[in-house]
Amino acid sequence: MIQTYARPATLQEALDLLADPHAAVLAGGTDLNGDAAGAPKIAVDLQDLGLSGIDTDGSTLRIGAMTTLQDLVDATDAPSLLRELAHREAPSTIRNAATVGGTIGSSDPESELLAGLLLFDAAVALATATGSAEVRLDDLLDDPTALVGSIITSVTLSTSGATAADRTGRTPMDRPIVMVAGRLASDGIARLVATGVASRPVVIDPNRMDDLEPPADFRGSSEYRRHLAGVLADRIVERLEGGRA
Repeated sequence: MIQTYARPATLQEALDLLADPHAAVLAGGTDLNGDAAGAPKIAVDLQDLGLSGIDTDGSTLRIGAMTTLQDLVDATDAPSLLRELAHREAPSTIRNAATVGGTIGSSDPESELLAGLLLFDAAVALATATGSAEVRLDDLLDDPTALVGSIITSVTLSTSGATAADRTGRTPMDRPIVMVAGRLASDGIARLVATGVASRPVVIDPNRMDDLEPPADFRGSSEYRRHLAGVLADRIVERLEGGRA
């Protein structure tokens, strides 16, 4: 259980606190406060570090780690698909507290927003005890150990290209069994990402769907999820290449 609450005024102070193995980052608190059994002894609150806000130069978007999901939903400069996926990530009561950095840190395998960030080639800026670093989100999801003792400060992504997404769920408001989103790159090739087909959101190749080994649960078998992914991927590619996205 949480025994100590710290609210550092600088990044260095926060990093010093996180050097304690019993400490963990408190961003929006939606995960940390909801997990009493696994909560750390020291909660390091980042809200005074100035890590929120959204900026764009017209071709790239920079999102501060402490930016709430609702702020992203409301950001007219952000790609419309990313705003939609942020809206679908959680109900309004949670969107007003949950943060973009926290969403990345939690690595929810069914996160539509994480899939959207992957789709836009997101790069994650980290502050560490030895300086700063930038890591591709795809690489960070593969190896989350880079987050140990570090702080996500921002995420930067490209905003160009036509996009589309489709999903299948038990109900329209339920988290999807499988979701596929696509983006038409400048070279005319569609980049696809999916949830529900691996242990985290992943980039998929529509020509190699048989390589997928989706986890099975009460909502569908591995074979069913693989079939769904193939159907949704075909739809997205057709929409993007047909110019109807």
